Amino acid sequence: MNKKILFLTLFLSISCLSYSQNKEEHIQSRWAQHVTPENTLKEYPRPQMVRKEWKNLNGLWDYIILPEGNTPNNFEDQILVPYPIESKLSGVQKNVSDQNVLWYQRNFEIPAKWSGQQIMLHFGAVDWEATVYVNGQKMGMHQGGYDPFSFDVTKALHESGKQVITVAVWDPTSTGSQPIGKQKTNPEGIFYTPVSGIWQTVWLEPVPSKSISSLKMTPDIDNSSLSVVIKNSVFHPKENCLTIKVFDGNKEVVMKKASFGERVKLNIKDQKLWSPNNPHLYDIEVSFEENSKTVDRIKSYFGMRKIALGKDKNGNQRLMLNNEFLFHFGTLDQGWWPDGLYTAPTDEALKFDIETTKKLGFNTIRKHVKVEPARWYYHCDQIGMLVWQDMPNGDGLGTWKGPSGYDWTEDKRKPQSAHQYRKEWKNIMDANYNNPSIVIWVPFNEAWGQFDTENIINWTMDYDTSRLVNGPSGGNYFPVGHMIDTHVYPGPGMPNRNLHAPIMFKDRSMVLGEFGGLGLVMKSHLWQKDKNWGYRNIENQEKLFEAYSNLINQIPALIKNGLSAAIYTQTTDVEGEVNGLMTYDREIIKMDINKTNKVNSNVYKVLVE
Repeated sequence: MNKKILFLTLFLSISCLSYSQNKEEHIQSRWAQHVTPENTLKEYPRPQMVRKEWKNLNGLWDYIILPEGNTPNNFEDQILVPYPIESKLSGVQKNVSDQNVLWYQRNFEIPAKWSGQQIMLHFGAVDWEATVYVNGQKMGMHQGGYDPFSFDVTKALHESGKQVITVAVWDPTSTGSQPIGKQKTNPEGIFYTPVSGIWQTVWLEPVPSKSISSLKMTPDIDNSSLSVVIKNSVFHPKENCLTIKVFDGNKEVVMKKASFGERVKLNIKDQKLWSPNNPHLYDIEVSFEENSKTVDRIKSYFGMRKIALGKDKNGNQRLMLNNEFLFHFGTLDQGWWPDGLYTAPTDEALKFDIETTKKLGFNTIRKHVKVEPARWYYHCDQIGMLVWQDMPNGDGLGTWKGPSGYDWTEDKRKPQSAHQYRKEWKNIMDANYNNPSIVIWVPFNEAWGQFDTENIINWTMDYDTSRLVNGPSGGNYFPVGHMIDTHVYPGPGMPNRNLHAPIMFKDRSMVLGEFGGLGLVMKSHLWQKDKNWGYRNIENQEKLFEAYSNLINQIPALIKNGLSAAIYTQTTDVEGEVNGLMTYDREIIKMDINKTNKVNSNVYKVLVE
């Protein structure tokens, strides 16, 4: 039997078994049954920089796990990329220790019409250290589990016929100091199954030898303009060789000539602002011309929005969207799946969580110590969802002083660990800069890996002045950043002026970065049979809605007292945590959507002057 057919047959038999027996250890989402090697995440992976030609390399790859220092002579079996090797959808479900290396390999061919162009090999994300070879030639090595990276593989390619990609991945998970988020070698409590290897789309793209390499867009609604900086792949063309066009739907509203590297100001007449209630997006097209011919063209999009602080009449700093106060009310979102772990089974599944969060009456998602594929942010941009983006933590949990704790001391990281944190954080910010949905960066959660706090938060504020920066979310506190953020379970609550020095509140907004955690066990929808928990355990769905309503109904009074945001824990159950608004398999929304939306809508009715 053909290996691909055998893999698919076994995969589907496991899928059917999990539904027919309905056992806790076999739960999966409804989208998993639609995954096949031929249709694995086929959507264009980079919506912020689109070219017409590309080739998806998701699907079946060969793999083998070997002790570190060894190289493969052959491969053991097949794995479905880009699902992590520990996941059910990978078809493998094996852990990889820090003493081993996970090797991938697959063949591919270059379309004949790509002849004469540079061939870029792109990886959405690989956890953690990836060394890439093409036809036996080393292309390079990347360290970082959450940021995209690419290699120009042109010189390694054969003139025609079969080409071979080999990828070696080393991932120390919780024995290392690199950012890992909620992964743990031995998962328990609030920490989950480890994730290793390729976990986002792998793809090929032909580009001209002279090409556009990046596009950076910054809206300025106060001046009805968009700042654009376009860079190239290190060559020196003539000035004004770029044509930038902006479209509002099918209507061209801006056309301007520009040069590489310059900051171009585009005036957006009669601008339409982006917000959760009206997520209006403009399309933009950039063409590079040389000798009266179009050499390269990319398409992207942007939203005109502004996030800033502003004082109310009582002197409280408020979160302002487009120069008006908007209460940020959202969910803590882990972004985990019972079948794909870090990787959603399908693009439809990826979008489902955002859409459901919106239907429940939330306008914000705090993406908790994880970074998503580019398409997740694209969906947030389109749907109209504010995003607080956390930096995944690493290098231990530190010494937490609690939500009221501050003594302006902190743990120290070794130089290599500190360097890796800064490098990955910058890469994450760069990769997601253009998404209008992202309005707040969160460098640290509680004391998890927290170090050099003031310098890192100040650097983040200086590096991206178009967004706000949350100081350590939930403590340990320093007098830095745009907000002071407390965590209260079940809550709600807000930063207490009686517990902190006045300097902690100076020019900072008060937010509730985590609260809630009302747990409800839904049998037949559990990751594990026992040890399931919530911050407060509830008996049934009726009592859950009652308890939830009691929490939310307390928020308007906090808003009047100066609170600007509240993040409820959490979007879904995850492994042993059962405090989600949905079950881990997304089969049950634990509270009625319309009733929950009605309760949630009360928080937006509070008038703040």
